[in-house]
Amino acid sequence: MTTSHQLEKRKLMDPEAPNRSTAIINGQSSNILNWDDVRFSWAYPKYKRMLSNFWTPFEINMSKDIRQFPQLSENEQDAFLKIIGLLALLDSIQTDYAGKVADYLTDSSLNALMIILAQQEVIHNHSYSYVLSSVVSKTQQDKTFDYWRTEPTLRKRNDFVTNGYASFADEPTVSNLLRSVVYDVILEGLFFYSGFAFFYNLARNQKMVATSTMINYINRDEQLHVDLFVKIYKEVLNEYPDENTAELEQFVIDTFKQAAELEIAWGREIIGNRMEGIEMHELEDYIKFMAQKRVKQLGYEGPYPEHTKNPMRWIVAYQEVDLGKTDFFEQKSRQYTKTNDANGFDDL
Repeated sequence: MTTSHQLEKRKLMDPEAPNRSTAIINGQSSNILNWDDVRFSWAYPKYKRMLSNFWTPFEINMSKDIRQFPQLSENEQDAFLKIIGLLALLDSIQTDYAGKVADYLTDSSLNALMIILAQQEVIHNHSYSYVLSSVVSKTQQDKTFDYWRTEPTLRKRNDFVTNGYASFADEPTVSNLLRSVVYDVILEGLFFYSGFAFFYNLARNQKMVATSTMINYINRDEQLHVDLFVKIYKEVLNEYPDENTAELEQFVIDTFKQAAELEIAWGREIIGNRMEGIEMHELEDYIKFMAQKRVKQLGYEGPYPEHTKNPMRWIVAYQEVDLGKTDFFEQKSRQYTKTNDANGFDDL
């Protein structure tokens, strides 16, 4: 095992350094951002794409969901609340993690992308509060945001990620940064996906469409976040080839296998075979498919080579489209109808 390089924090200002960074980390940069003079050609297109995704929860009228939530089955209501609780915790962690990574990126353009990413995670968390305040009491909302404390399966899978981040936060080395990025791709590219499937299944049955539309906006953001962190991972390895070891490759494969098992266990507990339209064996195969896909994105042979095709093809219409400003749930142009802070209660 190699001794990993220590990371140095980016300077607030370095008048002796060029504006264009000399390296992605541990380099030199004045910290003045000129988008026409940045190190990585993919940074500006990514910036424009992230900006084009801008949205806020206030744009989504919850009035129909408010009426529908009491009509959901007990299993659907339970899964709805627990999945929202899970997403709220994970996106809270992401906001802080993005800031910590940004501190060590020499390149000012990538630092800017991290700030946008963190802001999007704040919006995601706001959306969970917005949904819950629409459909349940404040007491139930508070309980939902505390599920991570009391649900053993949820706690185990969340600890898996937070412990992975902690090593980087406590000891910022290149090796720990790379490993933390692996946990990030798991969080944003795997751990959300059984929950996303649940909401999309509701939507295709014309249930809780406003919530599911919001989930799709979150899903769209998360796909961009995964791609950004994959690019950072590969750029770091390009600049530090001695870190690109067989040990790291095995770590990625083993960690994703553990993550897939945790996600499957969560799927069994929260969805199982109790939801019409989602078979647990298909959800299990879908999670393995996503794990395989993410490991391949990172540049390795995946842990599930037999799972190269999406077994839940119906989900593609909800998950992998580029929405732009179109509401695919209702198949009409999205008009940005603004609602008030009452989440649409005035429309009831």
